[in-house]
Amino acid sequence: MRLLSWNLFHGRDFPPDPALFTWRSRLLRITEWNATHAQVNRPLLDEFTGWLRGAEWDLALLQEAPPRWAAALARGTQAGGALALTSRNSLGALRAAVADRNPDLIASNEGGSNQLLARGGLRLLEVRRLTLTARPERRRMLWARVGLANGRALAVANVHATAGAPHAAARDVERAAERAVEWAGALPLIFGGDLNLRPGHDPEPFELMRERFGLAPPTGERSIDHLLARGLRVVEPPHPLEAEGRELPGPRGLRLRLSDHAPVVAAVSVE
Repeated sequence: MRLLSWNLFHGRDFPPDPALFTWRSRLLRITEWNATHAQVNRPLLDEFTGWLRGAEWDLALLQEAPPRWAAALARGTQAGGALALTSRNSLGALRAAVADRNPDLIASNEGGSNQLLARGGLRLLEVRRLTLTARPERRRMLWARVGLANGRALAVANVHATAGAPHAAARDVERAAERAVEWAGALPLIFGGDLNLRPGHDPEPFELMRERFGLAPPTGERSIDHLLARGLRVVEPPHPLEAEGRELPGPRGLRLRLSDHAPVVAAVSVE
């Protein structure tokens, strides 16, 4: 079973050259470019859907995913889908209208969600949601029981922990892991997402998840995006894709780089 976790950066592009992020692009929606990359300020639903459709995964965990994209992403990737609304979702229709017109101007204020996509014979049998914290931004865990083609099942938890404060992120992750394990019971468990914790800087939360909950291994010393497993054989350890792996052809023959996060991929087997 192939797994993918990706923070979609609210459906925006993120070229490697900071000089391409200009006020005229943000205010007037003018496309900027250099010798290799373009920066566009327009909805990129088709580009993200196309990338996900062509990627190899059976189960995808998405964070900072525009809520208004949920049905289209599931339909476009021929997957079953579920979502948990996270922060800034009041007046959702108004936020969505602004985001469709100028995604860079509204940025994260368009409203966020965690989403799950399941395909390749996988089915979402049960979905639960847990609010981890309400302030400074609401963080929620999206949990599901997933049916496999052979009649067996596993559990999956998708988390986007609090940013900018490792102690708060660790609290979110510990609470989420505890409840995810409780809900999973004897089922194998995949626990992942944007945990906003780097094992090289904050090893204690990962030691706790391994020792108390049996969840391992983290993606890498510097990564904040992880795919941890319990009760599954890790066939391909989690690792981020190279930046070029999330690039698409853009205007003027240049490259369009999706998101400011690299997708993390892994493969596991149910014993």
